[in-house]
Amino acid sequence: MHARKADLERQFEVGKAQFDQAQEKIKARTGRNLILATLIGLGFGAVLLLSLLVIKELFMLFAVIIAAFASYELAQALRKGGYHVPRIPTVVVAVAAVPLSYYGGAGGQLIAVLGGILIVTLWRLGEQAVPAMRRSGRDLGRDVAAGAFVQGYVTFLATFAVVLTAAEGGELWTLAFIAVAVAADTGAYAFGLMLGKHKMAPVISPKKTWEGFAGGAGVSLVAGVLLSTLMLGNTWWFGLIFGASIFLTATLGDLVESLIKRDIGIKDMSSWLPGHGGFLDRLDSILPSAAVAFVAFRIFG
Repeated sequence: MHARKADLERQFEVGKAQFDQAQEKIKARTGRNLILATLIGLGFGAVLLLSLLVIKELFMLFAVIIAAFASYELAQALRKGGYHVPRIPTVVVAVAAVPLSYYGGAGGQLIAVLGGILIVTLWRLGEQAVPAMRRSGRDLGRDVAAGAFVQGYVTFLATFAVVLTAAEGGELWTLAFIAVAVAADTGAYAFGLMLGKHKMAPVISPKKTWEGFAGGAGVSLVAGVLLSTLMLGNTWWFGLIFGASIFLTATLGDLVESLIKRDIGIKDMSSWLPGHGGFLDRLDSILPSAAVAFVAFRIFG
């Protein structure tokens, strides 16, 4: 019995060592802790499904949390790059934009975003009265532009998903476009990990490969057709268009965020989500895709 127990312990140690070694290889190749990333992704997916399929109004709460963290992350990251973006008003107006967009539709969304830009700008101009925060005219102009950029990039794009979800039947379209964006990211990740050899944009995002791009495109097209015909009640050819459009915007959003981080000189927007980085690191492909899904819903929905 002692010999059997010792043999089992040795087998367990060998298996654990092999698993840890495989994990290190994956982390070195992709820069992610795969297990943590998967668990966090499943948690967010469960909350998203609950908010979209059970109580639609819960999506507002979900969106408020996302908008708050994402806007704060980008404002904080820009400050590291030398742009003084006021964090308090940036987060407050991003959060306020969610209910305004949900109940006010596209008109409420536009008012929320333009009003948010105005409030953040006035706040930053008011800070000039404080000697410790006073900057030159050129730097002040850069700060104001950076504050407006946060509202345009996070608040404006994110609230497309809010307006879409608030529409009758729109929650299924929100679920569909997020599912395609996740499929695009997962497909590109898996194919890039297994087959990736040719770098796609080594200067901007050194881990992206053309093999991953092709794999993500294929998975997105399949997901688009399945979701269009089985969930949205639309045609297969619309599914191809939908899948291709979301894949392209998801890839573009990922590259844009990588370019922003490269220019600022940071690896992740934050470390709040182990295995993922920050909230904005997971939203980079979803934000621009929300605008495309909203347009598709208006035309085909």
